[in-house]
Amino acid sequence: MAARSPAQPTAILRGHRAQVHSAVFMRLDQTATSGATMTADTRLATGDSDGYVVLWDLAIVRPRAVWRAHTNSILGMAAWDDDRQLVTHGRDHRLVVWQVGVADETRLSTVLPLDDESVASTFAKAPGETTSRPQPWMVHVLEVNTMNFCAFAWTGLVGSVAAVTAATNATGSSSTEVALASGASAPRQRLLAVPNTLTLEAADVYHLPSQRRINTIRLGTKEGMIMAMALFYAPAPAAPETLVLIAAFENGVVALAMLSQGADGPATILYRGQPHSQPILSLDVAPDRSYFLTSAADAVIAKHPIRIPAAREVNQQTDTPTLTPTQTLSAPSPKPPPGKPVSLLSAALAKEAAASPSSSSPPKPKPTPPPAPVEIETQPLTTINTKHAGQQGLRIRDDGRLFATAGWDARVRVYSAQTMKEVAVLKWHQTGCFAVAFAPVARADTRRDGETDSESSAVVATKSAASSTDTSLVPRANNRREVSVKERRLRHAVTAHWLAAGSKDGKVSLWDIF
Repeated sequence: MAARSPAQPTAILRGHRAQVHSAVFMRLDQTATSGATMTADTRLATGDSDGYVVLWDLAIVRPRAVWRAHTNSILGMAAWDDDRQLVTHGRDHRLVVWQVGVADETRLSTVLPLDDESVASTFAKAPGETTSRPQPWMVHVLEVNTMNFCAFAWTGLVGSVAAVTAATNATGSSSTEVALASGASAPRQRLLAVPNTLTLEAADVYHLPSQRRINTIRLGTKEGMIMAMALFYAPAPAAPETLVLIAAFENGVVALAMLSQGADGPATILYRGQPHSQPILSLDVAPDRSYFLTSAADAVIAKHPIRIPAAREVNQQTDTPTLTPTQTLSAPSPKPPPGKPVSLLSAALAKEAAASPSSSSPPKPKPTPPPAPVEIETQPLTTINTKHAGQQGLRIRDDGRLFATAGWDARVRVYSAQTMKEVAVLKWHQTGCFAVAFAPVARADTRRDGETDSESSAVVATKSAASSTDTSLVPRANNRREVSVKERRLRHAVTAHWLAAGSKDGKVSLWDIF
């Protein structure tokens, strides 16, 4: 039997002059149907060590927007698809939320850093001096700590934050009230977590849109710097969703804490393990919030549990009636058991006890026992020795079936999330890889009755393409072949299970897998 040829990337995105540190897929389409995961306006955002961000159009494999977001290396990025916003975290001590939509792309530059002849003069400018490239609208700018190499973590806010409410009442109207007064929709509330500036083992939690720091959580003592974090809500049994913070440290320790009283409440550590002997480089949480994975500078990949205990009732209801100061409670006389006569001595003692002054005072309530301490778990679910040291950028696909890592040996490895076995090795780059990203895959609930996956994706692509100029599917009578090529190209861009890998060579490889 002939050996199977090695897999090849579908496309190579060349444009960065520096090494690519972060990649994320985001959707910019405003007209997509609810639940659609991929549309014709889906973009791949990549960030490099010079602070540049490039938005790639997957349908034409060309840049749609290029700007310099930071004056130093980009540590991490995230996409807020519902608001068409991109978040970048740079080593220039800034975290910026950018408004990036289809309409915003028209006024941005498409000249790649690799093609810009004046890029050398840009690096010669003083720190903080803006470049000649136009930038998207800055929604928020936070001054945060970036002394280490840990990217931020974020989640949407569930409930309210008491610290923000108190500060708003003291200072006056908030940005939410101003937005409502002006007729605009209220900004979405979110939580951001970044490492603390003074304490290496602590993390700061910020609130948006107030841009206030609402909590500082310390998860260690002598573990070194925080290298990776995750912030999310995990459903607890018989209780509302509980905020969870995960921090991975320099010495290989990973800790999970629960904030049962909200984002500004105290933290309770539920899990603390050390499956790694080297600094942890990346972590990611499963879509169903049942476990999370970590990879480090060593060859170990570990799967850790996420077990949230049931909420304990602080105020327990009792059958004791509530008494006023003028009321007394008489102890009822014990009824004799049936079939046994009561002696004269027992009756006299019971009558004397009922007439004593001590019986006129209400009974003292029993002290509530303190809650039992939560047992901290220390053992991961499973660990595997991949025999390949230096795997980072770990990401789990949104269907929970696969996860991938970027290796320092220039290889991207794909694993089964259930069995933790290696299922594919993608080799194209000649230098180390630093970032991977999965595109969202199509779900069964997005298609119509009797519609196949490919037909559903094509319908979504056609609808969203109507608002895009370059991907329009308007039929042409004189050139039907060209329209068919566009349709096939657009359908492939929407239905493919993309995996993007960023490398030290400044290139991004795009793979269509499984």
